[in-house]
Amino acid sequence: MSERLTIGFLPLVDACLPILARELGFAEKEGLDLQLTRDITWATVLDRLLYGHTDAAHLLAPLAIATTLGIGRPSQPLAAPFVLGLNGNAITLRTELADAVWPEPALGEPAAVGAALANEAHKAAANGRKLRFGVVHRHSSHNYMLRYWLGACGIRPDVDIEIVTVAPPFSADALASGEVDGSCVGEPWNSVAVDRGAGRIVLATAQIWRRGVEKVLAVKESHLAERAEAVEGLVRAMRQAGKWFVDPANKESAAAILARSEYLDGSADVIGRAIADEIVLEAGGGASPYPDFMFQYNEAANFPWISQAKWLYSQLILWEGKPFDAADATRAGRVFRPDLYRQALRGTGDLLPGASSKVEGSIDGPLAVGAEQGRITLSSNRFFDGRIFDPDKIEDYVASRR
Repeated sequence: MSERLTIGFLPLVDACLPILARELGFAEKEGLDLQLTRDITWATVLDRLLYGHTDAAHLLAPLAIATTLGIGRPSQPLAAPFVLGLNGNAITLRTELADAVWPEPALGEPAAVGAALANEAHKAAANGRKLRFGVVHRHSSHNYMLRYWLGACGIRPDVDIEIVTVAPPFSADALASGEVDGSCVGEPWNSVAVDRGAGRIVLATAQIWRRGVEKVLAVKESHLAERAEAVEGLVRAMRQAGKWFVDPANKESAAAILARSEYLDGSADVIGRAIADEIVLEAGGGASPYPDFMFQYNEAANFPWISQAKWLYSQLILWEGKPFDAADATRAGRVFRPDLYRQALRGTGDLLPGASSKVEGSIDGPLAVGAEQGRITLSSNRFFDGRIFDPDKIEDYVASRR
């Protein structure tokens, strides 16, 4: 008899792995009956998980850390045994603003776009109306990546510009109505804004951090022991789904599944472009290829590196003005569970890194790294400004950014 697991998700392309694990039978082969619950906001996805309405969630990685640390609500420790994907977001600006900062019909260069945007932001602030950007949640990689880029380009978030929360399905509406001047959101919602003529894509967040961690599979830590076998089976099923997903021969089939009304309820053509790492930057334009716009499966992309969790912690305390706390840094790192990932995949022949942490931003690529299982070569994980993040020196890193 199958064991039921209910997973909450938002209608985004990077919810693909649990969806495909269910639809393609990979979960069933692991003895799992996956039930998927679609929501509109990250707050609701989290509430369902915390109050026991779901067993696991497609969740923002920083939100899992903030929830564990008790930031914004009483602490409830979460565990992330699986990274659902890297990259996949973009920055879309109102067309007039995009034309002012990057008139070229191509993805911009982060430093150049940032410098031009700084001029526009300072002019707008001097005229009494600050530019306003939308992100999907206060504790999201979208928020942190946007702030990282703006700060490195001389724009002070919350001082020179405003940042507000807009749920992903409403980001195009917020741009079209003029409520925000730009947004950082995952696909397909940038493309929806472009197709509606509400904005133009100027950057992919993969240009800011080439291997930026995105969503995770989150479960309540207190439930791990009783659902250990089911969680391990889900990890294996999603790895198989990821292998299928990245095969170019399956692009149209994957897009058709994700486009269904119970999942993304969107255009299979738009979803297919994201899967193929192709982006239409402006209304009426052709598709522009950007390799690794979304990054699943390859290079053990689903492995939960502790260093990724600690980078997210560094951004959390940096942008919320909190002091460094060694105990909190350790707790944040422990949200990501490479031990559970390894336990699920040992003996399968799948790729398993030998280490659980690395210096983020230090690889120009390609670089062969030690592996417990298989052979792993990592490509570039650079930040656009050339900084590196050593997870053993978080306090120094944060001090250098303040």
